[in-house]
Amino acid sequence: MKSILRKATLNDINLLIEIRIDFLKDGRTLSQNDERLIRAQLKTYFLKHIPDNTFVGIIAESDGQHMGAAYLAISERPANPSFISGVTGTILNVYTYPEYRKKGLATKVIREIIEEAKQLGVSNLDLKATPDGKHVYEKFGFKEESIFTAMGLGIS
Repeated sequence: MKSILRKATLNDINLLIEIRIDFLKDGRTLSQNDERLIRAQLKTYFLKHIPDNTFVGIIAESDGQHMGAAYLAISERPANPSFISGVTGTILNVYTYPEYRKKGLATKVIREIIEEAKQLGVSNLDLKATPDGKHVYEKFGFKEESIFTAMGLGIS
């Protein structure tokens, strides 16, 4: 099955939301209330960030079937030697539907996301890898950064 990769547009908002929800539900439980809140936030987010190129979604499809996707959230920060332009990107939601896994699709969408990032002046990409996906990212040169410990705090 030959896949076609394309950059998401505003016309794809509902599809982007569905893929994100499918990603979040894969192996996890998502309450109805959380899903409702996430759907509302995603619609607002995509409406704001697709037009200004601070969000890029790459969708993989074949014969009208959605096979998977990868998302890129772009932000600007004060520059440092790791991101000299100050423009950084976080790759997220790299997702392949189960029936299309182990066929190189994730590699294709990641390659496309990296090319989009370059065109948009991104000087550093980061991501959080699952154990299953780690080797795919390493093929592109992603490395574990051991200088700092990743930490987070939910405040809502």
